[in-house]
Amino acid sequence: MMIAAVPEIADVTGELERTRLFEIGGVEITIGGLVAAGIIMVVSFALSAGVTHGLRRMRRNASSRAGALYLLEKLAGYGILIVGVVMALSATGLNLSSLAVFAGAIGIGVGLGLQGVVKEFVSGIFLIFDRMVSIGDYIEINGGARGQVVEIGARATRIRTNDNVNILVPNSSLIDEPVTNWTLKGDTRRIHIPFSVAYGADRGAVREAILDAAKASPFTLPETAERKSQVWLVGFGESGLDFELLVWPTKEAVKRPAAMHAAYTWAIAEALDNAGIEIPFPQTDLRVRSILGHEGDDALEALGLKSRPAARTPKSGPAQPRPQTPVANDAADDLMKPSDGVEDAPEPNG
Repeated sequence: MMIAAVPEIADVTGELERTRLFEIGGVEITIGGLVAAGIIMVVSFALSAGVTHGLRRMRRNASSRAGALYLLEKLAGYGILIVGVVMALSATGLNLSSLAVFAGAIGIGVGLGLQGVVKEFVSGIFLIFDRMVSIGDYIEINGGARGQVVEIGARATRIRTNDNVNILVPNSSLIDEPVTNWTLKGDTRRIHIPFSVAYGADRGAVREAILDAAKASPFTLPETAERKSQVWLVGFGESGLDFELLVWPTKEAVKRPAAMHAAYTWAIAEALDNAGIEIPFPQTDLRVRSILGHEGDDALEALGLKSRPAARTPKSGPAQPRPQTPVANDAADDLMKPSDGVEDAPEPNG
């Protein structure tokens, strides 16, 4: 009985496979064709997900080849799905060449309705191949948001800030609008850290103390002929001399600008304290011209704010100037170097 039932089951299965459901372009669509197409699509999705997952794990463990592996990951994922769709359509018995006109008409309708989605998808493919914005780069987009590129998707690019906030930016925005890439091609950038000291401080001692602190920092790159730490005197403030520390940090430090700026500022404060150099405080000079009929020093003395100094006998001979130790001028030295495109304007804090 069991042996006789096997041919009957096979006949029923064959009839179901050949059962006609509908017709497209003169081609009969059967249950068997749809089942085969469904199996092909499931295998394609599973294979695409497996390959993508494996390449993603390799990319996380190989930071030096992250960009190339990400490109391979996207191409492999999309390629397997496209091949799977073509094979599934063939399994149903459809002649792809006969559907060209029909597909073209459908494509026009879809293009008009989903032109925004298509635009973002094409922009994402362009970003992947252009490599001006790559996975792992630290960028700043129009509007001031900054973060690390962690994913370039079919519709948007995901940027993660240092506060673990994910920002989704349309792919076309990274092409049409200005983008600052702080780590393009894995390189670093020079930063400016402003600080001030009180008037009368020894400029040579200030420069030496700050440069020693910068070089001792673990996130400062070793100096080369083109990339050296420098201290510039940039202005005369209301309460003291305004300086800037120019330093080349590591690439990882560049990706955390707020923490990097705070760390260098802390190191500068400690260096000034250890060197006994005073940090200026805001101060206001009050000039009293007249009070209770008194003028100038008489008015201050009436308020008890000043006592008359004893008359001093002037010293004979001309006043001797205070000796000054020559101080290296890093800004002047920097001007003597050939221009290499490095921006010298002060950078915003953060």
